[in-house]
Amino acid sequence: MIMQDLDKLEEESVYVLREAKKRFKKLCCLWSMGKDSTVTLALSRKAFFGKVPYPVVYINNGIDFPQTYAFRDRMAGEWGLDLIEERSIIKDDDISGVSCCGANKTEALMRVLDEHGFDGVIVSIRRDEHGIRSKERVFSPRDQEFRWNYKDQPAEMWGEYTSKFDGSSHVRIHPLLHWNEIDAWRYVQREKIPVNPLYFAKNGKRYRSLGCTKCTVAVDSDADSVDKIIEELKTTQVEERSGRAQDKEKEHVMQRLRALGYM
Repeated sequence: MIMQDLDKLEEESVYVLREAKKRFKKLCCLWSMGKDSTVTLALSRKAFFGKVPYPVVYINNGIDFPQTYAFRDRMAGEWGLDLIEERSIIKDDDISGVSCCGANKTEALMRVLDEHGFDGVIVSIRRDEHGIRSKERVFSPRDQEFRWNYKDQPAEMWGEYTSKFDGSSHVRIHPLLHWNEIDAWRYVQREKIPVNPLYFAKNGKRYRSLGCTKCTVAVDSDADSVDKIIEELKTTQVEERSGRAQDKEKEHVMQRLRALGYM
């Protein structure tokens, strides 16, 4: 049953990716080196015969973990990614969820889209991650000011997505919106997808949700393999983003950030 569920999730995500490739003139995919965005790249390779056919954008604030940078370099080479890196510059006294991982990364993404003319952006969010993300659509337009009007979104029924996005600066495409955390790990397990080593426990700690060094803390865990992570998730009562020590995790702040264009 689990394998059948994964097959259906994969089928729906591949359909979304192929629809996006067909509909948009210039498409890119955001990659944070986290498990979800890496799963999206693996799905892209499956959808397009072993190759990611669009540029992969990494917003670098300069304070990610060394393991994250090493994983980026290794996978970009092994998978032949067309990697675009944009720096998000922050000051040492301006570290907060709104600044380091919010507004500044949004501004960096604006520059990338403007410079390259991307009209579609693949983003690997899931509805179960945060209450605000549950309001998203699979094809989600942003206006000319990059804003997201969560109260006025296109209807999506029976796998039909609108092609009319008048007045939008770009459209966010969410191929993992219908997945949950354990789905992603089961897919990593089945497809043998490489993931950032920070997810695996060391000395009783591991990172469950990855951000930068200033806003992410390790959680208590002995799960040092994919199999053990899946077993841990079957019984844990700890929220996935509990390791994000950020003011942006508060619902009203996250809603404000997403309305302004945050990923």
